[in-house]
Amino acid sequence: MVDDNELRKLRDAAVPAPGESAKARAFEAAMRAYDQENISAVTQGSAGGLRLTERAQKLWSEIMQKKLIATPALAGLVALPIAGYATFHMLREQPPVFGGKEKVTETLADKPATLKPTVAEPDVRQVPAEQAKDKKADADIESRDATDVLVAPTAPPKSESTIAGGAAQQDALGRGVLAKPAPAPSGEFALDGAPSTTAPMGATRVDRMASTAESKLMAPQPTIAPADQMAPQEENRDRVEDFKTNPVHAALQDPVSTFSIDVDTASYSFVRGSLKQGFLPQADTVRVEEMINYFPYDWKGPDSASTPFNSTVSVMPTPWNNHTKLMHVAIKGFDIKPTEQPKANLVFLIDVSGSMDEPDKLPLLKSAFRLLVSKLKADDTISIVTYAGDAGTVLMPTKAAEKDKILAAIDNLQPGGSTAGEAGIKEAYKLAEQSFIKDGVNRVMLATDGDFNVGQTDDDDLKRLIEKERKTGVFLSVFGFGRGNLNDEMMQTIAQNGNGTAAYIDTLAEAEKVLVEDASSTLFTIAKDVKIQVEFNPDKVSEYRLIGYETRALNREDFNNDRVDAGDIGSGHSVTAIYEITPKGSGGEQMDPLRYGQATVNNGGVANADEYAFVKIRYKLPNEDVSKLITTPVTSANEVASFGEASTDQRFSVAVAAFGQKLRDEDATAKFGYDKIMEIATAARGADPFGYRSEFLSLVRLASALGDNR
Repeated sequence: MVDDNELRKLRDAAVPAPGESAKARAFEAAMRAYDQENISAVTQGSAGGLRLTERAQKLWSEIMQKKLIATPALAGLVALPIAGYATFHMLREQPPVFGGKEKVTETLADKPATLKPTVAEPDVRQVPAEQAKDKKADADIESRDATDVLVAPTAPPKSESTIAGGAAQQDALGRGVLAKPAPAPSGEFALDGAPSTTAPMGATRVDRMASTAESKLMAPQPTIAPADQMAPQEENRDRVEDFKTNPVHAALQDPVSTFSIDVDTASYSFVRGSLKQGFLPQADTVRVEEMINYFPYDWKGPDSASTPFNSTVSVMPTPWNNHTKLMHVAIKGFDIKPTEQPKANLVFLIDVSGSMDEPDKLPLLKSAFRLLVSKLKADDTISIVTYAGDAGTVLMPTKAAEKDKILAAIDNLQPGGSTAGEAGIKEAYKLAEQSFIKDGVNRVMLATDGDFNVGQTDDDDLKRLIEKERKTGVFLSVFGFGRGNLNDEMMQTIAQNGNGTAAYIDTLAEAEKVLVEDASSTLFTIAKDVKIQVEFNPDKVSEYRLIGYETRALNREDFNNDRVDAGDIGSGHSVTAIYEITPKGSGGEQMDPLRYGQATVNNGGVANADEYAFVKIRYKLPNEDVSKLITTPVTSANEVASFGEASTDQRFSVAVAAFGQKLRDEDATAKFGYDKIMEIATAARGADPFGYRSEFLSLVRLASALGDNR
């Protein structure tokens, strides 16, 4: 036992100045200890290195045994940095506990981060043993790793989150959301307090980097990754349908164009989100018709509900091509008065899987549906079905008058687990059928990022499931949330085949537009399976192309086939389609004429030779299975002399069409700059009570800056 008198003498003794020889001997001992541990002939996989705490003990033992320090007081001074070194290591291995509960933060494996480490994480299995013998390389790499441990993370820390549990983590690993943890040293080399098989799931970035630094004492050193591989790249798993822009058709060989109408708006919101994040959208995310139809237009509607919509066709010069004209087809649905709106039976089908655990997903979704609840009438019915690893009913059919009960059910939703979308769809349709309202609105409202990974996950299988369920008379709306994992392709598939519509909600303002301002058109369908077929007169039109609607194309024979599904129109909805046509003899043809010309006819000419085209629209009433037909001939009476004479709404819709084509980098608008689009849209902004058109102008400016006015 140490004598107290000796301790008092040590405390009161003056500290002598260290001699040069003593400092030299201490430095030599430290370097010898370093070389002994790092310049080793031990083969890979053998027990050759010491852990960091053992290194400190060994160094201290050598100093004291060889009496490298003349006095105990000087020994105390040297001990301070060594003690600090060991303390830092032990605290890092066993983090402090606050309030009896360990704090755990998200790791790079949990979510891609923006932190750019100085050097890539090593994979010791890929490095030859010979590289470990380069002393200078070892010193440089260890120095870099020590710096990483001390300064990471440089970005502001994310909010603390608790690890949900083993089951959720295993599911996340299966879906690739969490990276699999690297094997940790085992046996003699295991980290203090850590399992010998794998690294702790809750280990922080600092822990993981420190463990990596320590493992360098036991394995050959890796080479430094190339600069372009250093920064971890966030994986973008958004799925969108690939499609080619509609080609130019010769009216003589292919005079008929057929397509389904589209009132979806998802593409516009997605494009807006991309531009506001500072990058031009991927071409296949730009569906021009959805951008055009995002905006409300004051087209002339029908006079009574007996005719669900009215069509207006105009012909005008093309702003981006002096040799062509635009044929503008505008459809306006009958606007049901609020007092005449039928009762609604709505089933909220909400994705609460682990992939929805993002601020722009489930939290935004909950706020959006709260807005919708406030819009409904007291005798409307709401049910809530959720799905993650399995589907479950959160709220049985409940009258909207019980608002507090409905809102409490929404507020209590929590994310976690895999994504059994198929089971959720079946359960939702089952509930909707149980509460079916005859002559009312019966609709499933699916809110998801589209990441189905349990049950039927193939788009074709889901399509068949939806086609089967739509026969019950229950309609479908799909609302997409979030980026990086959005399955837009699947959402479009089930919406288009379920008598439904699709929207993308990226902000609370967009939720208000879709679910409050446009609630009537979102919920109350006035016509279903609406198809358009246009026959062009080759005596007046040489060529034509449809702007947009690539994913809505139908075969010519589908137009008269009532079994073929098509788009729906809601109360007050406006739908716009634009053709670019080349008048015969204008000089703007892109295809050579046929060598043998047009075949002659015995009657001396073509019937209705003065018409540009003949527009046919086929539709069904919501509760009927037999379609009805509306026809409109397009003649010179539908033509305006100059683009400036077209209505404000027509000119603005053309500006949006030009913008969509520009974002897709199409040939037609290659020489038409963003400044020209801005000029048209500004002059045609008109009444803009909700600021949608002003926001469009800001998007054009952003695209111009990002795209160098291509």
